[in-house]
Amino acid sequence: MADLPAREAMEFDVVIVGAGPAGLAAAIRLKQISSDINVVVVEKGSEVGAHILSGAVIDPIGLDRLLPEWRSEDTPIKTAVTDDRFYLLGHSGAIRLPNFMMPPLMNNHGNYIVSLGAVCQWLAKKAEALGVEIYPGFAAAEVLQENGAVVGVATGDMGVGKNGEPKDSFTRGMELRAKYTLFAEGARGSLSKQLIAQFGLANDREPQKFGIGLKELWQINPEKHRKGLVQHSFGWPLDNSTGGGSFLYHFDDNLVSVGFVVHLNYQNPYLSPFEEFQRFKTHPDIAPIFEGGKRLAYGARAITEGGYQAVPKLSFPGGALIGCSAGFVNVPRIKGSHNAMLSGMLAAEHAAAALAAGRQHDELADYEAAWRSSDIGKDLWRVRNAKPLWSKLGTAIGIVLGGLDMWTNTFGFSLFGTLRHGKPDSDTFKPAAECKPIAYPKPDGKLTFDRLSSVFLSNTNHEEDQPVHLRVTDMALQKSSEHDVYAGPSQRYCPAGVYEWVEEGGQPRFVINAQNCVHCKTCDIKDPNRNITWVPPEGGGGPSYPSM
Repeated sequence: MADLPAREAMEFDVVIVGAGPAGLAAAIRLKQISSDINVVVVEKGSEVGAHILSGAVIDPIGLDRLLPEWRSEDTPIKTAVTDDRFYLLGHSGAIRLPNFMMPPLMNNHGNYIVSLGAVCQWLAKKAEALGVEIYPGFAAAEVLQENGAVVGVATGDMGVGKNGEPKDSFTRGMELRAKYTLFAEGARGSLSKQLIAQFGLANDREPQKFGIGLKELWQINPEKHRKGLVQHSFGWPLDNSTGGGSFLYHFDDNLVSVGFVVHLNYQNPYLSPFEEFQRFKTHPDIAPIFEGGKRLAYGARAITEGGYQAVPKLSFPGGALIGCSAGFVNVPRIKGSHNAMLSGMLAAEHAAAALAAGRQHDELADYEAAWRSSDIGKDLWRVRNAKPLWSKLGTAIGIVLGGLDMWTNTFGFSLFGTLRHGKPDSDTFKPAAECKPIAYPKPDGKLTFDRLSSVFLSNTNHEEDQPVHLRVTDMALQKSSEHDVYAGPSQRYCPAGVYEWVEEGGQPRFVINAQNCVHCKTCDIKDPNRNITWVPPEGGGGPSYPSM
């Protein structure tokens, strides 16, 4: 690229990357502590909530501490859980698991079914009313560092063409400088990933584990709607060696959130999480719910699943990780927003104390030391073995022993100690020659759908003339390994049809349809050679999930 003008810079006390529950909770808490603290939140989505995708059933513990008066206000949090059901699905039937068998922590009564995007929009208004500046549509693309410390972030340049050269619309990114920078990018955040590697934050930790969550929002026949019903299942259509499950949440006016999670340590490269999701909806106990209904929206997002043993060190000179950037999802509960908010508040309190003491750009070591003894640590500690037991022993035995372990942890002990996760998800594929292809049924366009029509409902859009934000380090390796050894699993694990292997002149060629990308980050996690890196595209691009 030609020589560029210097970036303009703005100075703040605290810069927060990401306007999700963690980032907004941190911003609000900082202003609650002192209105004099200068806080800015930068968000890559076109608006707050645009890139937020979650089930979502929220545990209000974080909200209760952040905004104790929220129940007396007009909020998007309107549907309390009234019925809580768990099912084991077989091919043609289902067994309901008695609620009394479930560990107490799995109880959803007292929780709420919401659009997490709408909750974030409401939180953003709260933050702005306190004086927080929020800049949506600007992607934090670079970590600024001086003397070994993080001193802020730079937003990406706008108006760069595919050839890497400035267009007529070129606008230089901004430097947002801060005494402390909090990273709340969500699962597999690009800057968080860099910081974890640079500062060795994952040393002496188990490898982070991930799932991919796929979700549709439906408006269903009022006669079939059960407002407040929360339903989870595991089993079919996944085989015993593949972890995952479903959720069905009935809320608001005849709306149902239906979703499916596949753990990304699956082995068969022919498996397609998207197709498994579509197949799940055809189960005889599930399909009738959607008869006469209309699909309104679709999306997909990676989920951190490593839990307690995989949480990286959270602090480094000049900043900290919060929320899903830190990996605070409770996998059995399928919840993370409560811990995200608690971690944002915890980091904010330690950052505020440091600022009050006249400090800057040093390490918030007290935040790192505090989380394990907080409600976050207690929440994750009790379920620390659920994921490794499921992964090592399969669904049938792993679920049973995981449930037993959660019960014993309720009383303060475990029969298993603290189990390890083993390999990262990128290392779990078997060669295609050792696996059977999976024949998925064709979509009917009423209950089941293809990926391209689904991506349309995600409102995904990117400026076409910009550099591809999905970077392949070694294209020859992609051909010799991803294609030749593993039969091109990127074509199947991507929930948006971004990747294709096409024949040209008798040779396979890797095609990247970057415009389709819904920013789920699965490729950055699951590529068997870690050969694909997701970086932020031009700010404001990607999906738009205002109702999800």
